[in-house]
Amino acid sequence: DLVRRIATAQGRAIYLWMSGGALALGIGVWSMHFIGMLAFELPIQLGYDLGLTAASLLIAVLSSGFALWLVSQPLLPWPQLAGGALIMGAGIGSMHYTGMAALEMQPGIVYDPVLFVASLAIAAGASGAALWIAFRLRRNRPNVRLARAGASVVMGIATVGMHYTGMAAAKFPEGSVCGGALDGLTGDGLDYLVLVTTLAVLGMTLLTSVLDARLESRT
Repeated sequence: DLVRRIATAQGRAIYLWMSGGALALGIGVWSMHFIGMLAFELPIQLGYDLGLTAASLLIAVLSSGFALWLVSQPLLPWPQLAGGALIMGAGIGSMHYTGMAALEMQPGIVYDPVLFVASLAIAAGASGAALWIAFRLRRNRPNVRLARAGASVVMGIATVGMHYTGMAAAKFPEGSVCGGALDGLTGDGLDYLVLVTTLAVLGMTLLTSVLDARLESRT
């Protein structure tokens, strides 16, 4: 829906929608990753370094901004789509593994090379599919809402697939200690705080987009 707003906006409104959309979409993608990590358990207390966690969020926002800019262009030829998928996939992968680094495990996490590469391949492939779908659905056409709902499910499954493939690739040596638990983000209720905040941001963004579209159609 944001792609549609950016594609039809004019003047400074384009940059406002682009910035707001990047923030909303980035927070949405990042929160799936972070809540997924909060669901992960080891027989030791876990915590997350604040700086690295914030860096992973920034990467998600910048990647989302790039994606929104790319699919708002008049044309999206296959070479540009492929390049965008690689850049977007690298951004999602960087977000995930920066978030994993926020655990500050000692000794460090060991990654299975096959699953590591597979997670990046999933990220790039999912990004390509998401970019193509978003570009195709940015204009109103018959049953477009149903198509967008289906596309959202596909994109969500792809993001989850990348995350849990990356988690499966992670091996924690016996006797590992989490450095992020010392002075990082810890505590019960952190998952609910992130979830409620994210749903509020996404809900307000979508509502604003719908209301703005209706106002535009009336004027």
